[in-house]
Amino acid sequence: MPLRVNRIRRSEAGIAAAGQPPQRTMLLFEAPDPEAGRLAEGLARCLSSDGGRYANSNTPAEALVVFAEQVFRYPRGDPAGRGRAQEYGRSVGVPEPQGED
Repeated sequence: MPLRVNRIRRSEAGIAAAGQPPQRTMLLFEAPDPEAGRLAEGLARCLSSDGGRYANSNTPAEALVVFAEQVFRYPRGDPAGRGRAQEYGRSVGVPEPQGED
């Protein structure tokens, strides 16, 4: 699948939860919109289930939030879909400030 990395950056995580590093690393990339689902499923198979790791991406119409073995897809701007992803994120250890991004 065509994938282009646009930027890699590190930032302070703020108040890190137990087991979380003080910095987080972000890879900003893009892929063709029709590949969004396939990319999300591939990431879900690769992400570690420890420490609340996740990935998120958007198409013009849809938001995708990816955890280990779990993908949340919902229309952009849908507060209920976002809420479900945030709730799940908290349950697997994503620190609260990150869940607000």
